Amino acid sequence: MSGSVIGTLSAIWRYPVKSMGGEQLDEATVTSSGVAGDRGWATRDEVRGGIRGAKKIAELMSCSARYVTEPTDEHPSPTAQLTLPDGTTVRTDDPGLHERLSAALGRQVTLWPRRPSTDLDHYRRGAPDSEDVIDELRSVFGRLDDEPLPDFDGWPVDVVATIMEFESPPGTYFDAFPLLLLSQQSLAELAARAPDSTIDVRRFRPNLVLDLPGDGYRPELTLAGRTLRIGTTEIDVSTSCPRCVMVTHPVGDLPADREVLRTVVRDFDQDLGVYATVRRPGTTRVGQAVSLVDAATTGA
Repeated sequence: MSGSVIGTLSAIWRYPVKSMGGEQLDEATVTSSGVAGDRGWATRDEVRGGIRGAKKIAELMSCSARYVTEPTDEHPSPTAQLTLPDGTTVRTDDPGLHERLSAALGRQVTLWPRRPSTDLDHYRRGAPDSEDVIDELRSVFGRLDDEPLPDFDGWPVDVVATIMEFESPPGTYFDAFPLLLLSQQSLAELAARAPDSTIDVRRFRPNLVLDLPGDGYRPELTLAGRTLRIGTTEIDVSTSCPRCVMVTHPVGDLPADREVLRTVVRDFDQDLGVYATVRRPGTTRVGQAVSLVDAATTGA
């Protein structure tokens, strides 16, 4: 099979619960919905309605989650164990889960496994915090009054239409695309441009971290429209990822830091990392080569 090697896969991340800290994997099965088990669970706001992530509930990022058993095709959202901000743990099969999670987050919530894509009401957006659309967007994206809001003109029309109506594409809990890719080079450049911040991959929640040596300080941006092969998985890189308020929240031992987002908006044209879809499901392992694939090898 043809294809030029452009780098290596340096890390795989999976997030059992949307917006909570995740777990690193040495190897992963990648399905059409992304890394198997990724965003298998999500929090629902029982007051305002709708699935909520850390754009609305910042305290979610002070929690973490890991699976007790591995996801399968029959059980894509298996039992997970959550670590709450005070260090205590609770499993998703605990009858007191919703009460304990609500107390930890300071609001009435429930935790849900993925529902079928036909359950549209489950995925529909809840009530906004502000009736002013611009105020709502500035809050979600963490933008100051003199900073631009993200421009989605280059996004696929069907994706934009879906996320306008639904918190996530029905049947999933990811924001818009099943995979987020980020290069070590982009993280290093951000660290150089924000010397007073601690730049840690956990703030940015990628699925796949790539080492892409060569020219360019954000090499993943050059891959938009290209197909990558990692192991037996083939991935279509779609578009860049506009960053939101989530990167400013405390996560693990990292403090709140608004300067991280200020730097991304100012020096990175608001984007860090790229979104991707899965052309050919397969398996990937840390250390495997990342190759560009031409159309002839993909059956396109």
